[in-house]
Amino acid sequence: MDAPAETLAAAAILREILAGYSLPVRGAHGVVHWARVLENGARIAAETGADAEIVALFALFHDARRVNEAVDEGHGERGGDLARSLRGSLVRLDDARFELLYEACRLHTDGLTTGDPTLLACWDADRLDLGRVGIRPKPELLCTDAARGLLTWADARAIEGHVPEAVLASWGLRLGRESGSARELA
Repeated sequence: MDAPAETLAAAAILREILAGYSLPVRGAHGVVHWARVLENGARIAAETGADAEIVALFALFHDARRVNEAVDEGHGERGGDLARSLRGSLVRLDDARFELLYEACRLHTDGLTTGDPTLLACWDADRLDLGRVGIRPKPELLCTDAARGLLTWADARAIEGHVPEAVLASWGLRLGRESGSARELA
């Protein structure tokens, strides 16, 4: 059975991201975080009507060009620029939808709580995973009721370091337990 086209695209996008990713793959802002953001975002999008494809792309690109695990000014815009560089080949969105993706990446650390429902879903998906770095998300800083409803569930997963194996496998990854390396599945 062939993999769905969106799975193949995500795996190809991830290969491109990791080819230029300078941080540890299993680090605080690495692939396990991206996978939890995807799971959070899919749940929020299902409840709010946000564009699930943009939310999924946001999960991959929002931290894809960080250069450190601390404060990293401009990393969201760099992630958006990477998405732009893949537009037409691996990222196939019309102009309006691409701009939503770009803005979601660019503004994801600015603390905004109002705007387009897709932007809000992206930002909440990321904020729900703050427990991984010792920050409990505040309900009043989440954008949507959907995210507030997921807060306890998502925060527990972030704190415990839950590894969404099915998401990683759909991206063509399995993680080395000891080394923190990433390998493509055969």
